[in-house]
Amino acid sequence: MSKRDYYEVLGVSRDASPEEIKKAYRKLARKYHPDVCKEPDAAEKFKEVKEAYDVLSDPEKRARYDRFGHAGVHADVGGASGAGAGDPGAGAGGFDFGGFGDIGDLFDLFFGGGRRQHPHAPRQGANVEVPLVVDFREAAFGTEVDLEVPREEPCSTCHGTGARPGTQPEVCRACGGTGMEEVVQATILGRMVSRRTCSVCGGRGRIIIERCRACGGAGRVRVRRAVRVKVPPGVDTGTRLRIPGAGEAGYNGGPPGDLYVVIRVKPDDFFRREGDDLYCDVPITFVQAALGDEIEVPTLDGRVKLRIPPGTQTGTLFRLRGKGIPRLRGGGRGDQHVRVVVVTPTHLTERQKELLREFAAISGEETHRGESLFEKMKRAFRGG
Repeated sequence: MSKRDYYEVLGVSRDASPEEIKKAYRKLARKYHPDVCKEPDAAEKFKEVKEAYDVLSDPEKRARYDRFGHAGVHADVGGASGAGAGDPGAGAGGFDFGGFGDIGDLFDLFFGGGRRQHPHAPRQGANVEVPLVVDFREAAFGTEVDLEVPREEPCSTCHGTGARPGTQPEVCRACGGTGMEEVVQATILGRMVSRRTCSVCGGRGRIIIERCRACGGAGRVRVRRAVRVKVPPGVDTGTRLRIPGAGEAGYNGGPPGDLYVVIRVKPDDFFRREGDDLYCDVPITFVQAALGDEIEVPTLDGRVKLRIPPGTQTGTLFRLRGKGIPRLRGGGRGDQHVRVVVVTPTHLTERQKELLREFAAISGEETHRGESLFEKMKRAFRGG
């Protein structure tokens, strides 16, 4: 069976660049790899794609192929004659990392991971999270607060290089400035090249000969900056406010991170909050509960009048519409719920006691006049 044209196999033109060839190969290898593709001929297609890439990714082999066709490279690729004979990257069965360079590339292929970012590429700074305690009424109606936020910024002495002023970091010779070093290992599959963080520069790609005294060579210092935080009405404990760009400075010219302010609201002595509604207890006398009255009730906006109808029982709830907490996302306010508590008098004059006994008699209630609690207990123990 005649071999297909390698450019046709990869779906690229004859003047395709090495990067275009590699990109086409990775796409097809991902599509036809036997561990991923379940088509019956997946293994053959994968082998064909790999063979084409082995030739076209090698400048010398590609030149011979362009001049002589398959005959010019037949001895170097495919089959048993090429495997292990002239390809140090091939192992048992003729399999190597075929253009992926190392095991990290294979992980990129099957798990979708990106390659390690260059150590000098711009990176966004880290986000910063700080707590903020506000009073109950500040949480209800909003406030503005000046916060001192701890964060990292480039050292002003060395301008972020980490080197003593007047000097510059040198490119790490071990990794060539990439921050990664290659380790070659012999395996049953042949030569395996793995990549790891450079042990000389720690992944920074630069070596500092003379360190900046202000930052100790880190290139960044810890500072505290004042940030004006606007707390909107309606926040509650656990609310997180985001202030874009107020986090730590970016790296290599990257954007700064964000600041997140986590709210904690102090409890109030009078009001209890449930969502956007408020609850409170208001005492009334027995006479007010029995005869009815108009009382004043505290709200977040000041005192308002509340009518107590005759015969009100202790624990009765009254609702004041729109007197609760402003809704954080807008749309009005919650309600205030007032629970009345009938207070029993503890210090009565003889005249008051006499009037209550008369009231009890008129109502048909029995009272034990002048009998103390101790006397009642003794009578109960005697059985009457």
